[in-house]
Amino acid sequence: MDLGLFMMPLHPPQRPVSETYKEDSDKIILADQLGFSEAWVGQHFTCTTEPIASPLMFMAALINQTRQIKFGTGVINLPCHNPAVVAAELAQFDHMSSGRLMFGIGPGSLATDFALFKMTNPKEREERLLESVETIQKIWTQDPPYRIEGKYYSVLVEDNIHPHLGTGYMPKPFQHPMPPIAMSVMSPNSGTAKKAAMRGWSMMSANFVTSYIVGTHWQKYLEGCDEAKKQPRPGDWRVARNVLVARTDEEAREFLFDPRCSQRFYFDYLWQALSLANYTVILKADPKMLDEDVTIDMLLQDLVIYGSPKTVAEKLVALRESVGPFDNLMLALTDWEGVNRKREEDSMRLLAKEVMPLLEKARIPQVA
Repeated sequence: MDLGLFMMPLHPPQRPVSETYKEDSDKIILADQLGFSEAWVGQHFTCTTEPIASPLMFMAALINQTRQIKFGTGVINLPCHNPAVVAAELAQFDHMSSGRLMFGIGPGSLATDFALFKMTNPKEREERLLESVETIQKIWTQDPPYRIEGKYYSVLVEDNIHPHLGTGYMPKPFQHPMPPIAMSVMSPNSGTAKKAAMRGWSMMSANFVTSYIVGTHWQKYLEGCDEAKKQPRPGDWRVARNVLVARTDEEAREFLFDPRCSQRFYFDYLWQALSLANYTVILKADPKMLDEDVTIDMLLQDLVIYGSPKTVAEKLVALRESVGPFDNLMLALTDWEGVNRKREEDSMRLLAKEVMPLLEKARIPQVA
């Protein structure tokens, strides 16, 4: 099994943003030192708790501070962007990082971002998403003149094309023909998972959805592979989870249910946000449970994999047996304010150095 990390990121809104940028950079640098294979960073424009507007700008500052870790956009909300700009910026990053880029895409998830870009129609967002990525792929795989016409986007460069001057040519990525593409999936029985499989893209199951929903993602992925006559690949499936590892089960429980624990802030925030969107069902182990009967302690118990290295390894093996054969575990990171920094740093070290070897012994395969 391969190990990466995912961060929305999610910070208390009162924290200085320059402080959280430094903290999130430290997380990726530590992950690189510990041998994590990849890091995915989210994007929002109108949320002080998730303050990274440009994952590429943020991650570019880390290229020369890291050795081997790959960088993923987790995700670029394509309906909010001009695909020609995205194509050029991604190609530049791919060259700057010598091919350490992964292109994570999605329609977005924040209502205020949708309002900002006048993208409030869900059907239009999905159409724009698919057309945008198709436009980007065409830009990357052809030379001028460019005549790419779609329902929403048009790329037209026909005049002033001079090969000896280089004018009229859009940049191609370092990776040929393009960086790997991944889609985020969240909803039960997600049609997005099926679309990803049919197009040969990988998928990442969100960390904050309950495990039975994660299992439906693999089933939809299999449907897409079957329809496209493609062989399913567990290496194309990333599953993000909140994980807290300590020296003993008792210590892990003490940390997790400490009122100061950042995992509590994380799920309290998500519960409030999803309550406003009337979409709490994805957090509930029992979808029939009434919202008023749900507590944050219940969410922590169900949605955080915690314990000693041995216990966490056993829980991860059980999760894989339950939901399907994912070959990529993405550690979802939380805020590191106060007591949380040392606890979460220690947890990352224990996960990388003690849990992962136990998974290898349990014959959880590494990605080829």
